Parts: sequence; structure tokens; C-alpha cells
Amino acid sequence: MLDFGAQYVQLIVRRIREHNVYAEIIPCDTPAERIMAEGPKALVLSGGPSSVYDEEAPDYDPAIFRSGVPTLGICYGCQLMAHALGGAVAPGDQREFGRQELHVLEPDALLRGVPEHTTCWMSHGDRVERVPEGFKVLAETEHSPVAAMADVERGLHGVQFHPEVQHTPEGMCILRNFLYDVAGCSGIWRTESFIEQAVAEIREHVGDNRVLCTLSGGVDSSVVAMLMDRAVGDQLICMFVDHGLLRKNEAQQVIETFRPRLGDRFVFVDAAEEFLRKLRGVEDPEQKRMIIGETFIRTFEREAAKLGDFRFIAHGTLYPDVIESGGEATARIKTHHNVGGLPDDMSFAENIEPLRALFKDEVRRVGLELGLPETIVWRQPFPGPGLAVRIVGEVTPRRLEMVREADAILRQEIEASEVEGLAQWFAVLATMRSVGVMGDGRTYEHPVILRVVTTDDFMTADWADLPHELLGRVSSRIVNEVRGVNRVVYDITSKPPGTIEWE
Repeated sequence: MLDFGAQYVQLIVRRIREHNVYAEIIPCDTPAERIMAEGPKALVLSGGPSSVYDEEAPDYDPAIFRSGVPTLGICYGCQLMAHALGGAVAPGDQREFGRQELHVLEPDALLRGVPEHTTCWMSHGDRVERVPEGFKVLAETEHSPVAAMADVERGLHGVQFHPEVQHTPEGMCILRNFLYDVAGCSGIWRTESFIEQAVAEIREHVGDNRVLCTLSGGVDSSVVAMLMDRAVGDQLICMFVDHGLLRKNEAQQVIETFRPRLGDRFVFVDAAEEFLRKLRGVEDPEQKRMIIGETFIRTFEREAAKLGDFRFIAHGTLYPDVIESGGEATARIKTHHNVGGLPDDMSFAENIEPLRALFKDEVRRVGLELGLPETIVWRQPFPGPGLAVRIVGEVTPRRLEMVREADAILRQEIEASEVEGLAQWFAVLATMRSVGVMGDGRTYEHPVILRVVTTDDFMTADWADLPHELLGRVSSRIVNEVRGVNRVVYDITSKPPGTIEWE
């Protein structure tokens, strides 16, 4: 898939993989010759924020349209296809954002099985006014005379709407039609295929060199550790650094889980005092992340030097981490400590991030295939900077203890309630204070914010509608058991506009 700058470009890849077809992202200006050398079955041109007439419009190789490879353009990709091949693109009389009624005119291979009238999700200002020679219009909306188009002989298709989002109910059908009926994909890709390919690539890339894996005990780094272990075996050392920002009893759980599995290749380092010292007086969340990222690397460098030479350092970076940290075509939302927080002068020659193109649910499937126990695979997501980004403001030992205890209470109560369908839940401590009354006396203490979400991919999320009895029980326990807290509030913000974490 050629990336023209869509914020959620990876969602298209995710939807394609759900059809058991392997897909990956490449820059939009990749030369056609290089693309064809990979032998692709199909190409997808993503959406993007530009206009095809912008002077700063993304570069691309027009030879992709002469390659003979079946191609699907989505939103901007559709407009680019029309513009490049002699059609007309212009600003619409009325922009279309959100749900629109789609009228199917020609149910060819792309729209086979789609009702004549259905809903689609639009997000555009420009529109295709006239299709290129050889194309026919497949569908329209009230304000888009060309909502879908195709040149069947050349295998070129375009849709103005977004089939990858849930708000286009026939989107998965349309993608399946393109993948199977137009492009002739076989649908045989599975997580086993990913593991085999990743292991082979790691072995070839690493050679005889040693690898240090940064093991946090979370699902991402745990899967990386097992993947690296399968690939390079004794060349691997897994190091767990306790930065003092973990959840209650977490360090001991990590030790008890991995020491029996890895033996002498598991190394534990207690660096809590150093991390807290570096964070003293720091309030800005981006600065906190950068400090934690660099301190992690310096700690790994110092401790690894005691164990010999390591050319590579392996991280559990996932695609949501990469996209939120920003790239050439996307805006930075927040820096992830193992993406944008790494110093340029680290002593390790290269990073290895074998999960960098995967979503969380895909990583979990890989973990199960690698034989990790479900207690690890389905473990609660936890950010690398830990509780430092769940304290809004300066990190202090006292505040860490408060948020750690509040978080433990929330986890205990949710696990005991057996509420289903939740993806992530945790507590946040705000360093502002508010007035309360406890024991007939005035208090001036901190609020705790509860964050509980449902999501499939962690790129978007909704707040969970928890039973009021459960929320009341959690609130009562926190204000009674956690000293310094006199108020509990519940975050009912979706992502977007918010993020899952507060910082």
C-alpha cells in the first residue's frame, strides 16, 4: 500500500490482513520498478490530506498505473488515479464528511453483493468530476457524481469513500471483492506465516551477533523476546529494568514469569532511584517520555557492557506507537519512548523492532502461536514510561504510591466483577487539588481519574459504560484506602478526540 499521508493508513492494511492477505506500507514515492521487483498481487493507494493540484502534493511514480497490477485508490488515491489518467478533479460544491448514502449504479466485481442503496463514510473536499477514458462510474452520492469508478480491463478501481472504517458497513465486502475477485489473492496468510518470515529475516540480519532484548513483561516485549529466542537462541539476553514506575507487584511478577523460561539469559536491574532522580521537577509529558527513553537506553548500555558486546537492541514497538509518534506523512500525537525517545548516540549499532508493523490483536495471536501463556498474552497494556504518564505533572514517590494503589483497586474490582468486552483500564492521578469533606473536616487533596475503554485495535477507542454499582464501589475504596485522594471521576472521552493514556 502506497502511503499518501492518511492518519490511519495502517487501518487499511489491518482490514486487508483480516482477509488473510499479507499487506505492508511503502512510501508513496517508491519507484514503480522497485515495487514491481517485489511481485505484488495488488496495490492500494491510501487517502491523504492533500489536493492533487497542490504544489506540495506528494510525489509518486505514474508508472504504477501502467504496471498491469490491480490497483485500488481510496479517497485521495481515487482522485490521484483520475487526475493522473486524464480525468477531472475539482473542489466539490459541498464537502462530504461523515456518513453519506451511496447509490450503486454498476455492481461490477468491486461492488458485487453491495445493496443498491447503502451507507458509506466520506472525508473529502475535492471530488472526481469526470472519469478518465476507459473508466465507468460504479456509484454516486448526492454530492459526489463519482463515488466509485473502474477500468475493468486494466484492473484499476477507485472509491471516494473509506471502505476500511466501520461506518462503511459494506466496506469489508468491497475490500474482499477487490482482493479476491479483482486481484486474485489466495487468502492463505496467517500469523504462522509472519512468524516464519520474521524468524528467517532476524536470523539473516543478526548473523552471529548478540542481541539485547528490552523486556518489560508486557505482551509486546514478551512476544519479541520469544520471537528473538526462536530466531537466535543463545545469542539473546533479555534484560528487565525496573524503573520504579510499574504497577503494584509487577516487578516480582515479571521475574517469576521469565526467569524460569530464560534462566541465565534473563537479567534483572533495579534502576528506580536513577529514573526518579532524572524526573524530579519535570512536568511536561513529552519531556518525561524523552527522559525515560534516554535513561532506559543509558541503563541498558551500562548494564549490557558488563555482559559483553551487543550489536543489536530489540524493542516491542507496535504500529500504533509509530503512527502516534509521527512520521514523514503523519502528525505527531505523542512520542513513544521506544520510537522517538531514543538518543542518536546510543552504543547499540541497530534497533530490531520485529512487531513494528503489527496491531495489538495481531501481536496477541503471534504470542499464542509462540506458546506464551494466556496470562501474558492477554495482560493489560501498559506504556513503557509506566506510571510517569499516569501522573499529570511532576512524578514523586508519594504520587507514585497514590496512583499505584488506586490502579490496583480498580484492577481488583474489575477482575472480580467479570465485566466483559473491556480492552484497558487504569487510574490517573491529577496533581491539581480540590476541596472535600472527610471526618467532618475540610480536605484539600487530589482527584483520581478512572479510564476504562473498549477497542479492537487501540487506534480508536470508546469509553466503557460500566455498571454504576461497580464505579461506586471503586470510588468508595479509593477515597477510603488511598491517602491524599478525596475525589474520583470517570473519563467518558472517546479516542479521538482524546488518547487512551492521559499523557
